[in-house]
Amino acid sequence: MNPNQHLAKMLKFYRQQKHWSLDKTAQETGVSKAMLGQIERGESSPTVAKLWKIATGMQLSLSQLLEPEQLVEQVTNQHEHQANTSIHHTPIVRQANQLRRQQTQDDMLVATLFPFDPKLKFEVFELTLLAGFEKCSQAHAQGVIEHVLVIGGQMELFIEGNWQVLMTGDSIRFNADRSHGYRNVTQAPAVFHNIIYYP
Repeated sequence: MNPNQHLAKMLKFYRQQKHWSLDKTAQETGVSKAMLGQIERGESSPTVAKLWKIATGMQLSLSQLLEPEQLVEQVTNQHEHQANTSIHHTPIVRQANQLRRQQTQDDMLVATLFPFDPKLKFEVFELTLLAGFEKCSQAHAQGVIEHVLVIGGQMELFIEGNWQVLMTGDSIRFNADRSHGYRNVTQAPAVFHNIIYYP
């Protein structure tokens, strides 16, 4: 399934789960009804920033829109089964090379290493910023925290009104419930792990 078809399916799946009309979804996300309709019909691929607006407005994690609903349900069922027990997970190996793909119209490759787990309250991505990538993101839901760990190349992170240079091996944690952004001004890809915590 190509990215447009996948996003179309997932957006419609969660909208119907909430019993929201397109008008209601537009009101809650700040994304126009026309754009939401185009995404649901597979006619438009949103930017990462637009996808974040949709996820935030629908009170979803980003990975819930990027991963198949079967995997989301599997994680949720595991959470419900373990609700009254200590946290214990069967070891799972996820290969970034098999998961990495361009899921939006941006020059960014996304590998969802671990989708959102409602018990652990975080998700883990490997993100690759191609040469020239620059994107600012609106504030996420209150209390969301991002952890960025650069594993290859050089990137810049916009936080607190300034662009901060991050080299391979650098790590940073910041409040993502305020405007922030990412860019790669080099000619080589910048690769980082992004751990996103939801309160």
